[in-house]
Amino acid sequence: MASSPIRAEEKPEPPELDEGNGQFIRLIVADTQAIFRAGLRKIFALEDDVRVVGQAETLAQAFSAAKKFSADVMLFEAALAPNPADAVSDLLRQNPGLRLVVVTTEPEEELTLELFRLGAYAIVSREVEPELLIDCLRKVSKGQPWLDSRGIQWVFEAYRNQATRPGAARTKVQLTPKESLIVSCVTQGMKNKEIAHRVGTTEQVVKNYLRKVYDKLGVADRLELALYCLNNRVLDGPPKLPLEPQPAPAPSNGADGQAVLAGTDTPEKMS
Repeated sequence: MASSPIRAEEKPEPPELDEGNGQFIRLIVADTQAIFRAGLRKIFALEDDVRVVGQAETLAQAFSAAKKFSADVMLFEAALAPNPADAVSDLLRQNPGLRLVVVTTEPEEELTLELFRLGAYAIVSREVEPELLIDCLRKVSKGQPWLDSRGIQWVFEAYRNQATRPGAARTKVQLTPKESLIVSCVTQGMKNKEIAHRVGTTEQVVKNYLRKVYDKLGVADRLELALYCLNNRVLDGPPKLPLEPQPAPAPSNGADGQAVLAGTDTPEKMS
């Protein structure tokens, strides 16, 4: 059967949700098997908060779909690429706002840890139950990582192995008070939006500081950052966070509020 081009799914817009801003999850399904894609569309059609906006059956189509359609999440079959890790890395670099849920044929520890490290939000088995998959998509759409119990065990084991590795320890890195505040929030499981709201700045400023911290500590993402901080006791005592969100300052005074994080030493804005 001839390969069909990427396309948007013709499906009426679902009714607005009662929660949040009435947004639905815009999803791209990238999978080599037409029957699997069709089955997923039937499952998602029963959910008011999930809308398939596009689909792809080759790696090239997956990249095209990511650019063409405004999607929140891509369900990406690992078998689309000869090297899934490279494909995930390239997809996320080219589409930084896209959240990837990677579908694997069989659970594999090394691949799971690598994909998670590279920024995939979830790794699911092809045999995942529909209810679990829907739950996974909802969590990922809110910026929350998702792993099954086996994947979580692998992450914990990786951490334990790192913690017991004999130390050719890295040089102790000193973080500025602003960086320590951001890292403290991350280790408490807060997302960028929550951190920005808590300290009275913008998500972009938080991202800028996190990138600077990643470079300082030689880590690649939030998971490695949290593991590194726990293992190396980067935070001797977490900085005290304000109990209530601090309001953003008026542009004219620029003395407090947002200036707590966005002062004259604000790192360059990321692209």
